[in-house]
Amino acid sequence: MSDQETDTQTGYARIQGYLKTLDGSPGVYRMLDAESRVLYVGKARNLKARVSNYSRPGNHSPRIARMISETASMMFLTTRTETEALLLEQNLIKQLKPRYNVLLRDDKSFPNIIVTRDHAYPMIKKHRGAKKQKGDYFGPFASAGAVNRTLNQLQKVFLLRNCTDSQFEARSRPCLLYQIKRCSAPCVGYISEADYARSVKDAAEFLSGKTARIQEALASQMAEASEAMEFERAAALRDRIRALTQVQTAQGINPRTVAEADIIALHTEGGQACVQVFFIRANQNWGNHDYYPRISGDEDLSEVMEAFVGQFYSDRDPPRAVILSHGLDNPDLMAEALAEKAGRKVDITVPQRGEKAELVSGAKRNARESLARRMSESAAQAKLLRGLAEAFDLPEVPNRIEVYDNSHIQGTDAVGAMIVAGPEGFAKNHYRKFNIRGDDLTPGDDFGMMKEVLTRRFKRLLKEDPDRSAGLWPDLLLIDGGAGQVSAVAEIMAEYGVEDIPMVGVAKGVDRDHGKEEFHRLGSRPFALQRNDPVLYFIQRLRDEAHRFAIGTHRAKRAKAVGATPLDDVPGVGAARKRALLAHFGSAKAVSRANLSDLKAVDGVSAAMAQTIYDFFHEKG
Repeated sequence: MSDQETDTQTGYARIQGYLKTLDGSPGVYRMLDAESRVLYVGKARNLKARVSNYSRPGNHSPRIARMISETASMMFLTTRTETEALLLEQNLIKQLKPRYNVLLRDDKSFPNIIVTRDHAYPMIKKHRGAKKQKGDYFGPFASAGAVNRTLNQLQKVFLLRNCTDSQFEARSRPCLLYQIKRCSAPCVGYISEADYARSVKDAAEFLSGKTARIQEALASQMAEASEAMEFERAAALRDRIRALTQVQTAQGINPRTVAEADIIALHTEGGQACVQVFFIRANQNWGNHDYYPRISGDEDLSEVMEAFVGQFYSDRDPPRAVILSHGLDNPDLMAEALAEKAGRKVDITVPQRGEKAELVSGAKRNARESLARRMSESAAQAKLLRGLAEAFDLPEVPNRIEVYDNSHIQGTDAVGAMIVAGPEGFAKNHYRKFNIRGDDLTPGDDFGMMKEVLTRRFKRLLKEDPDRSAGLWPDLLLIDGGAGQVSAVAEIMAEYGVEDIPMVGVAKGVDRDHGKEEFHRLGSRPFALQRNDPVLYFIQRLRDEAHRFAIGTHRAKRAKAVGATPLDDVPGVGAARKRALLAHFGSAKAVSRANLSDLKAVDGVSAAMAQTIYDFFHEKG
């Protein structure tokens, strides 16, 4: 056999060649195809034994057999323990997204509620991201909506402020929230620091699950107010008790025996999977979220569940208990890995009876219903994509549609926006915004803006995915505009040698009426679709979504520009120092005029930082 044939060899024989280089160490292995793309990432207690299984034809599932046939090379990394191998495996799967692994595709962070502790009158608010601010955190909640609903009711019950510190300091009379009984107006002294502190303590206790004591205390205060004929105060307390009850009612499930757990239930059907996660904290249901991991359809349910749990907690802190609908292949190993990550014991159970089993049953029902809805929507979406391919005479049904739009006001704060849609609807994690940089553009030059956006888009695609193997390239471009826009985009595509991507300009008709859109393709006459054509409605939704995203991005940029100050450009001055400087001097202009000794007097500003700020403003002058 020649060297060339050895280099291109794939399959069992190729894998067998690695056995002599391996021992019985635990570790992680990667299987790669002939173009060095990662096909699969796995972990093993004994690398030699695991790879030996792949080297012999036998009882492999169709998915594994296909993977073996495509394997041209392997990579190995040994670890000290199998637990380390499991943690490394899940991180690599999320990073590399191999084709043959079960893959958790949704990787969002979850919001929390924070009761701040850096002010005499703490505030209560939603928080997402790293827990850097000083305060008590409660969560996670399944969605921003779940947090907002809870915060809305908590404001009614505990009357805590949600304004920023600068707004708090600037007020001379109560805001609207006090008028509608959502805040006790500590900003103007309508409540003492001690009474406000008690409200903060009650809110923290409620979020920790101690609801009975709070309800009893409020009921007792209401009875006392009634006896003293303080009917207005009694009515206010009655409203707070009612709001507290509404919080618990809205949560639906409030388990008695489960204080802190994630309920994870799996349902598979037709080669697709749905996993429902319910967040139980402080004996309260803090919402649920559904996931649709990528599977091939021939995996065991335990394999899917183990992959999901490992990836789900790879960048999240696990609760004290994880309650599952299906068992794992290696439950003890997973419990050890989660405990190592959390720094405490994590129980993994598959309950058969009792309240925990009822919780799992409810989560499984949600998973089944969610998957049914998704499959129905996917079928309708597939039909629309086929209709789109037929209407525009595309060579194949598009899997990735990119829609572009611009937004600006007379050329200022100009942004470009790209949205993505495909078989599963809008792919919002693939949306992109483009801050228009072109200094030579005439204000309002939509052609020039679109050229800049597409130039940057294709330059990046050619750099990041030159062989079009990562699924990042569009199958269809929809451009907001007519023949002129289409010609401008065609020039860019020709310049970068990507003229094989179909592109359509969507222009409103002569009277700019919704439903009379004209479609423009290079070298073809404009045409329209029937007003009642579902494909037309589909295109309108795509264009409206691009417009919505572009407008929102533009407004955010404009708001940021309005709130900008010269302090934003001073090296080392972040949000906290900026607040301290503005609170001390009153304005950015006053900061720019301050002498060195005054700058040093600001809390949080060192002598070196004061010198930096002073030099920044005076050297520029």
